[in-house]
Amino acid sequence: MRPTTALLPVVLAATLGGLALPAPAQAATGPALAVDVTAGRHAISPYVYGMNFADEALARELRLPVHRYGGNATTRYNFRTDTTNRASDWYFENIPNDNADPDSLPDGSESDRFVQRNKATGTDTIMTVPMIGWIAKDRARSCGFSVAKYGPQESTDQWAPDCGNGKKPDGSLITGNDPEDTSVAVGPEYAGDFVTHLKDRFGAAGSGGVRFYNLDNEPDLWHATHRDVRPVGLGYDELRDRTYQYAAAIKKADPGAKTLGPVGWGLNSIFYSGLDQDTCSRTGCWSNPPDKAAHGGQDLGPWYLDRMWEYEQQHGTRILDYFDVHLYPQQSGVSGSDAGDAATQALRLRSTRQLWDPTYVDESWINQPVRFIPRMRDLVDQHYPGTKIAMTEYSWGGFGSLNGALAQADVLGIFGREGLDLASLWTAPTADQPVADAFRIYRNYDGAGGAFGETSVRATSADQDKLAVYAAERTADKALTLVVVNKSGDALTSPVALTGASAGSAQVYRYSGANLAGIVREADQPVAAGGFTATFPANSITHLVLPRGTTSGDTVPPTAPGKPTAGTVTADSVALSWTPSTDDTGVTGYDVHRVDAAGTVKVGSATGTSYTVAGLTADTPYTFVVTARDAAGNVSAASPGLAVRTAPATPTGGCSVGYAANSWPGGFTATVTVTNTGATAIDGWKLAFDFPTGTQKVGQGWSATWKQTGTAVTAESLSWNGKLAPGASTSIGFNGTWSGTNPAPTAFSLNGRRCG
Repeated sequence: MRPTTALLPVVLAATLGGLALPAPAQAATGPALAVDVTAGRHAISPYVYGMNFADEALARELRLPVHRYGGNATTRYNFRTDTTNRASDWYFENIPNDNADPDSLPDGSESDRFVQRNKATGTDTIMTVPMIGWIAKDRARSCGFSVAKYGPQESTDQWAPDCGNGKKPDGSLITGNDPEDTSVAVGPEYAGDFVTHLKDRFGAAGSGGVRFYNLDNEPDLWHATHRDVRPVGLGYDELRDRTYQYAAAIKKADPGAKTLGPVGWGLNSIFYSGLDQDTCSRTGCWSNPPDKAAHGGQDLGPWYLDRMWEYEQQHGTRILDYFDVHLYPQQSGVSGSDAGDAATQALRLRSTRQLWDPTYVDESWINQPVRFIPRMRDLVDQHYPGTKIAMTEYSWGGFGSLNGALAQADVLGIFGREGLDLASLWTAPTADQPVADAFRIYRNYDGAGGAFGETSVRATSADQDKLAVYAAERTADKALTLVVVNKSGDALTSPVALTGASAGSAQVYRYSGANLAGIVREADQPVAAGGFTATFPANSITHLVLPRGTTSGDTVPPTAPGKPTAGTVTADSVALSWTPSTDDTGVTGYDVHRVDAAGTVKVGSATGTSYTVAGLTADTPYTFVVTARDAAGNVSAASPGLAVRTAPATPTGGCSVGYAANSWPGGFTATVTVTNTGATAIDGWKLAFDFPTGTQKVGQGWSATWKQTGTAVTAESLSWNGKLAPGASTSIGFNGTWSGTNPAPTAFSLNGRRCG
């Protein structure tokens, strides 16, 4: 759930009601849109369309793919007595769920009924398993801070006045309370018992039972949300140990179950442990958090993934399947329940860029680029390859407003395009709220099960802030589906260029201020071979469906290329060539991939059957494979691998390199000075170096052509600075990103010759 602790310098201020829509204006010229059916093809996980606590009728209408039983109340859920503790959300009270037959418990509990409803709607379940070590002790209504026992308090429950908020009248915290007032201690065996109960009732995860288990809920906030039983923040080591114990218990009880962790509250959860968040929120130690310092200065997220990887290496079992971190926009008012004023509504629509855009500086206390989904993907790729990424809570607010629907439609499109694996909205909208229609646009736009495609294809807008576009091909009928979100207050007329499609007619479905009651079928849109021009009303969501006749329909991939062979091999490059693939419609290109213990990384593309891989490390073994693509975006199987070793480095001399970085949390600017220390002029140069860590990335560079593959970086001279006389220097640089640590490179080479 959305954190409300003092460590968050954010105010969720929302005004009552939405804004009146302006009168329609004459359509303005909008940004150009482009969709390429043959490019950027990847599967969209159906699990990105999930929710928390949806009404059964809405779940059925949306064919809800995944449904979560989560939130603060589940951290101490006792499935045997069907009782939760509401923590700081409601006076730390034990509240039993309504149950017609409590004598039959644990059968028939609220968690059982939740799973039963999901099975009735064909929905997979995410069940939260307590990991805090305490559960509600019984069905009696008790509370963590009794006024009779602990004295007067700042606030009390008006319906249970003996239950306080755990703060003295002066606002200071009550300490030394007894956790057993509400709770009973349990260990990992409780998690195993809970999973075993669900497996016995509903079958194993792979046979229609509960598929997903959250490893508790926002444990890095336990010291605030559950401080009656856990007043101290959760540190690195204890998070690791609890995850090992509880996740292993889940996997033992149901080996096919998928686990999601660490279920942190937001961006800070990637950088700081709960212990550091607890300590530094009181002492201001954010520049040198003690728990992080005790763990080599490594951010919590990568450290956690490293430890999960180590467990698998040592035990032969993966106990973490999804890297799960929640996200609530920290911009003031954005995730509030109301639409807010005009400024808040505009901010809500801009703020979706934090999900992906490296150029968007978050307009909140964060004040730096967030790029949340790529950030999470980079972390798992570098620290625990094969782990999926999830966001089991998020909300852009404004559920009852058109503005909220626009943001939600944008978010769902981003999830699919950026490759998020699972997401569940906190909490579900009611069926009559506009945000529900944003989901209908993707899951049931025509009331008959019409849905956005399952294979994302490349879609771009010249101005994503005004007019966002998302595209996907549908598996069942090969229709091309487009969702266009006009986030501006003007009707926009834009050209839509299509590649890989032919002439035809597109069905048009739209949600807008013209009819907030639901999605409207509009007149069909004529489509020419190269695309079409359409007008998108102000503040609208448009779903266009181009039937199979307007797309190529080719689903047969090319044959695998031949095993690559090595030509010229230098200290930093390998020239590859291979025999061509064949395809019924023709091969359009090849991709070259490097294979290592961490997985497969694309290093380049070619239209022909040769490619030189540059930026390599001297005297180092590499393995390369090649895949082929056709015009429809079908990808072949990989070629057999080629193992090759780069040549030893050439002797040092002839150049020197100076490297200076100005760093800030998550980013830095590097200035690199290249000097010719030799006796002859250099005519054209190529600088190469390796970053010491896998988290350092080159962003925007200048005065050279910058490229990065893994940790290897190259900078090639431009026409105006390629000549260096003896003793001459040139200065180049780049903006970059980092996490954990940002050490300087230790070795440089120029034109394959190591610099002194």
